Amino acid sequence: MVHQNDRAEAASERVRPGLETDLRALGLQFGSPVFMRIFKREKELELWIEGKEGRFALFRTYPICAYSGELGPKQRQGDNQAPEGFYRVSAGQLNPQSRFHLAFNLGYPNAYDRARARTGDFLMVHGSCVSIGCYAMGDGGIEEIYTLAAAALNNGQNGFEVHAFPFRPDHAALDHERHSAWFAFWGELAPAYEAFEQTRKPPRISVDGLHYAIVARP
Repeated sequence: MVHQNDRAEAASERVRPGLETDLRALGLQFGSPVFMRIFKREKELELWIEGKEGRFALFRTYPICAYSGELGPKQRQGDNQAPEGFYRVSAGQLNPQSRFHLAFNLGYPNAYDRARARTGDFLMVHGSCVSIGCYAMGDGGIEEIYTLAAAALNNGQNGFEVHAFPFRPDHAALDHERHSAWFAFWGELAPAYEAFEQTRKPPRISVDGLHYAIVARP
């Protein structure tokens, strides 16, 4: 169960009526499971809602107001990089008392990051428009994102996935970055992007040694 406070409840009261109207127009329901994708270069966060047959439909694309650092993953505490990779957010990671309005913790470092001895903590998606290693969505954006995430978790979703990419890693974009020091890493992220594009279901992701293992869902 998500712990709410007056700030989160007031935000929900403001945005929920409009969210429910827009969801109904797409045949979706408030409180259904959510899935998110972040694209750094494009400065976009996509919020997807589960619909029929377990497939997700794009509900809204939110502009990222600010993120710090450059393309490439976070490696160590203090490098000011925003994470790239695959993260899972449970109810305890939502923070309605953030000094940046509302927030949720991405869960960095994940198992992949820890296997590579990457350090850092409290990497958030939050409101406001300032960032030190986080993704700042502005207060209006985070109110909708937080409200939909909290509703999904309160309605039975155990945790939601957030896939953070440097850019949309299709074949052309990856080929353009073939000389980057991060080309191999980004190549490990691409199968998850491709699997979701094909199935509209978040793939199963695990860590095998120092690498991601990605299996598409039927």
